[in-house]
Formats: sequence, C-alpha cells, structure tokens
Amino acid sequence: MEFRCPLPQDFWELLYCLKMRSKYAILLVFVVGLIIIEKENNFISRVSDKLKQSPQALAEANSTEASPPLPENGSLASLQELDAAFSQLRSHLRNITLQLVGDGDSRPRRHVLLMATTRTGSSFVGEFFNQQGSIFYLFEPLWHIERTVTFEPGGANAVGSALVYRDVLKQLLLCDLYILESFISPAPEDHLTPFMFRRGSSLSLCEEPVCTSSAKKVFEKYHCKNRRCGPLNITLAVEACRHKQHVALKTVRIRQLEFLQPLVEDPRLDIRIIQLVRDPRAVLASRMVAFSGKYETWKKWASEGEAPLHEEEVQRLRGNCETIRLSAELGLRRPGWLRGRYMLVRYEDVARAPLQKAEEMYRFAGLPLTPQVKEWIGKNTQAPHDGSGVYSTRKNSSEQFEKWRFSIPFKLAQVVQDVCAPAMHLFGYKLASSPAALANRSFSLLEEAQPSWVT
Repeated sequence: MEFRCPLPQDFWELLYCLKMRSKYAILLVFVVGLIIIEKENNFISRVSDKLKQSPQALAEANSTEASPPLPENGSLASLQELDAAFSQLRSHLRNITLQLVGDGDSRPRRHVLLMATTRTGSSFVGEFFNQQGSIFYLFEPLWHIERTVTFEPGGANAVGSALVYRDVLKQLLLCDLYILESFISPAPEDHLTPFMFRRGSSLSLCEEPVCTSSAKKVFEKYHCKNRRCGPLNITLAVEACRHKQHVALKTVRIRQLEFLQPLVEDPRLDIRIIQLVRDPRAVLASRMVAFSGKYETWKKWASEGEAPLHEEEVQRLRGNCETIRLSAELGLRRPGWLRGRYMLVRYEDVARAPLQKAEEMYRFAGLPLTPQVKEWIGKNTQAPHDGSGVYSTRKNSSEQFEKWRFSIPFKLAQVVQDVCAPAMHLFGYKLASSPAALANRSFSLLEEAQPSWVT
C-alpha cells in the first residue's frame, strides 16, 4: 500500500514526510543543500570580489566616500577561507548525491593505489584487488606515459615527470581513461585501441561489456588471457569503471609519496595508499634475471671482478633505495594529510602469510575480502616448484621469497648492504656478515614487522 502524506503545514511535518521515504528524502536533502550552498557560495564570491576592489572603485560604485583599505589579514582573508570551505563542502555533497543517484549502495567509493618498484612482487599483490569483482583494477597504465614522455633523470626533470604521472593518475582514479589516448601509440581511433599495455592483467578490461567481439585482422598486442576480445573500447571501459564500486591501480612509476598530497586532499577521491617494499638484495637478484641486458656490468663484475663497478650504477642503486626510504619515512611520520591513508607492506610478509596480509590490506582499505579473492590466493600461492616464471603471479610463495639468497654472489649482496643500509634498517632487513650467513636458511634476514606500519 502506497504511503501518502497530506500537504505539510509546517517544517516538522515536511521532515516527517521525507523520513517516510528515506531514499528519496536523503537525495532531496542533498540536492536542496547543494542549491543553498551554491547560493551562499555565489554571495560570498560576490562580496569577496567587492572587497578586492580598491576603495576608490567602491566609492564611485556606491556614490559614497571611500572607505579605508581593509587589513591584509582581515575580513577579506576570512571570506576567502569561508569561500574555500563552502566549495569543499559542496564537492563532498555532490559526490554523495551522485553515489545515491547511481546505484543506491551506501558504501563509500574507495580508491586504492598500490605503490611499488619493479621486481618487488607488486603484480602478485595487485591480483589481490584484481580478483575482487566490485573493484575496477588497472595494471601499470602509467607505462604509456613513460614510453611517450621523455624526462632526463634528476633535478627539475624528475619533478616534472612525477607531476605528469600524478596528474594522469588522478584522472584514472576518477575513471577518466580518455586521458591515456594522448599517450597510447599509435593513437586510438574512435576511442578504440589494440595497444593497451597488459590489458590481460586487468579483469575489468576483459569482461563484459568491455570485452567486445573480436575483430578479424586486428592484432591486439596485450590480449586478454582467458577470452578473445576486440580492440579495447575506451568509452566502454570508462562506463565499466563508473559502474564498479571501487577503483584500484598498481604502478611502479610513482615513488615520491609527497607528490600525492593533492590526490589525498581531493574531495572527489577517498584514496588509500599501500607502499610495497622488498629486500633490496632480492630486488637486485630478480632484476638481474628479468632485465638481464641492463645488468651486464653487475654480472661481469660479480663473475670476473676485474673491471670496477661503475660509480653511476652504484649511485643509481643508492638513489632508488633513498627514494623508497624517504617516502616510507614520510608515511610513517603520520602527517595530518596521510593519517589513516598510508600502509607499508613488506613483500616477504605477504609471501609468508598471503591470506593474512590480504585481510590486513582490505581492512585498511575499508573493503570486504570476498571468497573469490581467498580462493585465488589459495590456488596461486601453492604452485608446483617448476610452475613459476619470471613474470608469473602464481608462486609457491612461502618458498620463493628467499630463493634469491642462493643465487646472488655475496660480493653483490655486500654492495647492496653498504649502499642501502638506511632503508634496510627501516624496513627490518638484517645484514649478512658472510656468504655462509647469507645462504643459511636457519638465519632469518627478517625482523618482525612494526605494527605502526599501518598509519
């Protein structure tokens, strides 16, 4: 039986009627609130503009005597602060209203950023979020920016690249995937591209409705793994992103945490940052296998020892370790803008207890850990001994994470320990004093993780 309410006689009766229709009442209240705030904001903006005029201009406009100038930090500053506060509140109300109009789900929309460096296990950990059906997950979309925008390392150019990455990242988290079209080569036509990097590593790009019928004579470089799809329709991907409850993104191309402050403070985003780290000795050992050509100098020095290791190679290693350490130290200091939004995770802890760490990360992000994620973790952390490739996300994780100890020459481990000691100390990685200690499984190279790592 439909509830009907007579014409309300006063404000309280109006509230009573609205309460009886809760969903529409909440929506109406927010819409009315937006209208009121818009009017207040416009009024304050007009007053602020008036106050910005010179006393002479005000006097001529009002045909009165000129008033003395306002103090620099007086009413004008106060009105500008109110203006900013109203704008921020308006954005919050607009976001909530859009969520109510969208799907009626009362859970907040979360944005998860997995921040790592190469060969730290980020592809494996990223699958924890890729397997959750309500999350729109993207795998390394910033790869396209790195391929098309050239920045020289160091100094202002490094800052410039970080700002470009950050601005593109913000748009991606807001489901504006069109921004990638300027960086994909060759450029998409009619928002269609067969060149989306590692599309098959993002389930959201390989399921309906994004997965369209495959097209003949169209070669998709990074095709979906379990089904044949046509070229990626970016418009359909944008719509899929907007319909998913949450967004997650994995990248190894953003390393400076301080550059992410504007994203954390953006009222349109509710971001959670997970920084993944790994023992730098293990990282070097893994990179020497995965990127063999780039580490010929290291391998030659380790095997022959005749030519000295290039100083620029050592300095590059030092710079990487220091960048990671400084970002982690910033997060662990718990500045106000990062409080409750930063979590530091060691890959070794994930490998030893993947389900437990997945539960911790999901709890931190404020997301439910679904049975599908638990099932995937169970299947992909108990792989056969010979079932793990260099880029595989399927591993016998409890055995794999210390395998590097038996492949890296001790002299290389010593270089890493000397260069990266501050970072290793912060993350709880013990130094090995001899080749025997490095290869001794009974000697743990890990200290217990600090509980304060969740901030």
